[in-house]
This record gives sequence, structure tokens and C-alpha cells, in this order.
Amino acid sequence: MQYDVVVVGAGLSGIGAAYYLKQNCRNQRFAVFEGRSQLGGTWDLFKYPGIRSDSDMYTFGFSFYPWKNPKAIADGPSILTYINETADTFDLRKHIQFDTRVTAANWSSAQKMWELTITKSSSNTPQKVYARFLFMCSGYYNYAKGYLPQFKDVDSFKGRIIHPQHWDTTLDYSNKNILIIGSGATAVTLLPELTKKAHKVTLLQRSPTFIMAAPSKDKLAEMIKKIVPKKTAHRLIRWKNILIGLGFYQLARRWPKKVKQMLIKGVQKQLGDQFDPQHFTPSYNPWDQRLCLVPDADFFKALRSSKADIVTQTIDRFEANGIRLSDGRVLEADIILAVWIFPLTTKLWIRPRPKPIRELC
Repeated sequence: MQYDVVVVGAGLSGIGAAYYLKQNCRNQRFAVFEGRSQLGGTWDLFKYPGIRSDSDMYTFGFSFYPWKNPKAIADGPSILTYINETADTFDLRKHIQFDTRVTAANWSSAQKMWELTITKSSSNTPQKVYARFLFMCSGYYNYAKGYLPQFKDVDSFKGRIIHPQHWDTTLDYSNKNILIIGSGATAVTLLPELTKKAHKVTLLQRSPTFIMAAPSKDKLAEMIKKIVPKKTAHRLIRWKNILIGLGFYQLARRWPKKVKQMLIKGVQKQLGDQFDPQHFTPSYNPWDQRLCLVPDADFFKALRSSKADIVTQTIDRFEANGIRLSDGRVLEADIILAVWIFPLTTKLWIRPRPKPIRELC
């Protein structure tokens, strides 16, 4: 089988690619290969409590199918619904081949084509497919297996160790003591949601992360949508958010100390007397690493309650009832959540810039 374009992955990026190929490359034969049985990518795979975007959906979403939900920082199920609506609105499903995994891709200079090896779940027999243009929209994480470091004596722990990527939706964590290892976006998302049922949730971090609260609903965006035509409103809101983001980034790079003080003071304002600088003062400057955005300050509200706390320390070893820290303390837990960024499926390197896809049309 030969195609002009093969898109790998039917998540947010893959659906966007399919739309533009259908609209702008009408004479080209293309297909979207999706290894799973459903579209949606990350937003269909991950089921952990409270999963959400930490980017606003006016810029994260499609410009050709504007985000309508008043929540700019949206929950995972809403994003999945949005992706499915987009695929159905523009009749994109007919271009998607589900349960079709691309296992190899080799460029032939002689043929000027990509030779792809695909495997369908129904047959499990490798097949060859050829394409002039390969559009990778599969992300760069290992979705098959989340990363779990080899901690000392990890097998001695008598409770459950769970990676959020493989969340058990039948798990009853009511009145349990939960320990979250990590302090990135997933960790700060999990903590406030878990406190709704758990007895106690502790976030254990090796080093602090910059965290900032923001409203989940963009009031200015909602006002613009009421007074400006739909398409124009979306463009205005999108560019408003892009420029605010770029402006904040430039401020952080030019005046890192001032922005760092501003972010830390913001956390202090949220936590009041419970603020401890050792937990919220990173060793790096803002935007040296990604900043965590928490909607409606839910993370800080949870920390102000008696059901959540934060510990900054390294791990010595696992024990039967929890984790022993390097300073000798023991954090007891019934459930441990290992929250790390998922490992890359491939190395990243710079390659010659390919021809723009518009040249195919």
C-alpha cells in the first residue's frame, strides 16, 4: 500500500494534521495510523484522578474548531470529548486505521519514500506500507510502560505502587494514606483531587518546582465571546493568551530574580502561616524548567487543609510500611504513586529541515 502522507497517532496533533491534509491537500492520499482502538492519545489513555491540561485550551486547541467550554484550563474528559467532536465534525474517522502500530520507519533515498512496517492487532502480521511524507504525531513518551526507577528495597513495601499512566480505575483509595513521589504537573494535579477521598496525601519532592495559581475560567475571554463574532473572538483570545505567555517568559528570562520573588510571594500569599520556603524555592530560575499552573489554586487549598502536606527530601529506601528518607524519617503510606515524566521512546536530534507539507498539495 502506498500513500502520499502517513500520520502516526490520532491524538490532538494527529487529528489536527488530518484536518489540514483533508482541507488543503485534497488530491493527496493519506492515512492516520493509531496503535490503540480509540482516538484521543494521551487524553484517552490516562485515567488518573483529576487529569487536566495545564495549558489554556484557546491556544492548546484547534484554531479551525474553537474551544467552547468556559473552562480554559480543562479536565481530561472534556478535552477527549472535544477531540472526538472535532473528528466527527470534519468526518476524519474514515482516514484513521485503528489498532495499527508503526513498528519501523526507514527512508529510501533511491525510491524517495518512507518504508514503514505496521502491525495490526487483528492479524499481528507485519506489513509494509510506503509514504512520501511521514508525519509523526505520536508524542515522545513511552506510552506502553511508565518509568519506575529502581529504588532500594522497593519490593519490601507491602502496599501498592502505582504509576499514574497505568491508573487502576477500580482502585478504592478512600481513607488511605497516599504518598506521591514527584512535584511536576501530574503530581500537583493529583494531590488536590486525591484529598477528596483519601485520609492523607503527602507529596514527596527531591527539589521544589515553581507553582502558580490561575483562574480555570478566562473571564475576559468569556466577555470577548459575548460581544465579538465567534471566529474573530477566538483569534483575539488565542493571541491574547499567546502574547501574555510570551511576555511572561521574556520577563522571566530578563529579570529572573524579580520573577522568582514574585512567584514565591504568590505561593506565600496562598498558604499564609503554612508557607515554608524550603518547599517552594527552586534552585533554578523561572522557565529554566516548565512552570506548574494550578487552576483556582486547588493545590494550595488542599495544602491548607489537614489532609495534605509536602516534604522536601531524598529517599533512602523503601520499607514495609512506607519510605525511609535520607534524614531518617519514615513516611508511612498505603499507596505510593510514582510520578515521573514518561521516558522518551527515541533520542532527539537535529536533522535537515524537511519540505513543508504544503509543497505536497
